[in-house]
Amino acid sequence: MSSAHTWKAFDEYTQEKLFTADPVLDSVLQSNAEAGLPSIDVSPNEGKMLHLFAKMVGAKRMLEIGTLGGYSSIWLSRALPEDGKLVSLEYSSKHAAVAEKNIHQAGLSEQVDILVGAALDSLPTLPEKGYHDFDFIFIDADKRNNMRYVQEAIKLSHSGTCIVVDNVVRSGQVLDSESDNQDIKGIRDMFDYLVDHPDLDSTAIQTVGSKGYDGFLLAIVK
Repeated sequence: MSSAHTWKAFDEYTQEKLFTADPVLDSVLQSNAEAGLPSIDVSPNEGKMLHLFAKMVGAKRMLEIGTLGGYSSIWLSRALPEDGKLVSLEYSSKHAAVAEKNIHQAGLSEQVDILVGAALDSLPTLPEKGYHDFDFIFIDADKRNNMRYVQEAIKLSHSGTCIVVDNVVRSGQVLDSESDNQDIKGIRDMFDYLVDHPDLDSTAIQTVGSKGYDGFLLAIVK
């Protein structure tokens, strides 16, 4: 059995053992595919991990950078208390429209606000819109801007805020210091920025699964 086949099989095995049937999330993935969105959503196991992380920190205010079709948004917002809020930033108006429909069908429209536009333009405006002091921040957008996203996230955080940055391994490509790929450069810039950072305590975890070989950064604001 090949490594990739084993990774996928184990994901399927744990989903069978640890997950209950969820037609809402299944319909989100189907809706995204029918709308022609790229199949780059987090895996169900990763979505559940984000959900559990948010619960572990008791998140009431959450920020997501990169909405796509709302699959991860739904996983995250399901961890919120009734008076909690998730604000999600999405560059593509098409993706945002699909996400809004999916989130509405999941019954979570009251808890999720989607802002359309370049995240680096939206982030500095969030406090004036009432979005600040986030408890949990998930960054899963264009990787070339990861360092700047982390910088802005810190400004919107408080001591104890949990920050997760997805896709930081890229099948090991991040190890190539000579890469001219802008996404790889962006990830490496982020890691360079985090060296001995005075405000963040961080680690990075490699992952394998149905989405292949990748990983995520996990950080806590001091």
